[in-house]
Amino acid sequence: MKTCRLSAKMADALNKQMTLEAYSAQVYLMLSSWADDLGYAGISGFLFKHSTEERSHMAKLIEYIQERGGKVIIESIPKPGVEPKSMQECFEMVFKQEVENTTAIYKIIKLAMEESDWATWNHLQWFVTEQREEEKYALQLLDKIKIAGGPKAQDSALFDLDRDLSKTPQETPIADDL
Repeated sequence: MKTCRLSAKMADALNKQMTLEAYSAQVYLMLSSWADDLGYAGISGFLFKHSTEERSHMAKLIEYIQERGGKVIIESIPKPGVEPKSMQECFEMVFKQEVENTTAIYKIIKLAMEESDWATWNHLQWFVTEQREEEKYALQLLDKIKIAGGPKAQDSALFDLDRDLSKTPQETPIADDL
């Protein structure tokens, strides 16, 4: 008796998205470490928080695949790209990563519609809302760095930005609390 409620194509797409979420977490970790190396603890913490969020998205996909009787396939994660050369480039990398995630989610939603897989379609609506918020945050970061001077932002403007981002609420637990 077949107990998996996902098509092979859908299970593959969800597993690929899970890997993309893991990759996104790695990109955020790399950017967080880069910012920390430059002394921007607030920006580093903000980026680290988003890395943790991406891992929670990955876990949400794992749980869904398992709930539907599918097999979770853990793939290797590509190494994040090179470190940014400026805070502007850092925030551009954040935006690019979020758009890539959004695009991938939309493709899975389209597949769910084609397959009339309404359970998966419904599950993915959470991700649509989440990605809208993530893209909004990324655009706000780009706006903030533009106001601060873009790639030529002065240290004082970056200091203020770092301080402001350090006040961003920590919605996910910090490592010490896990």
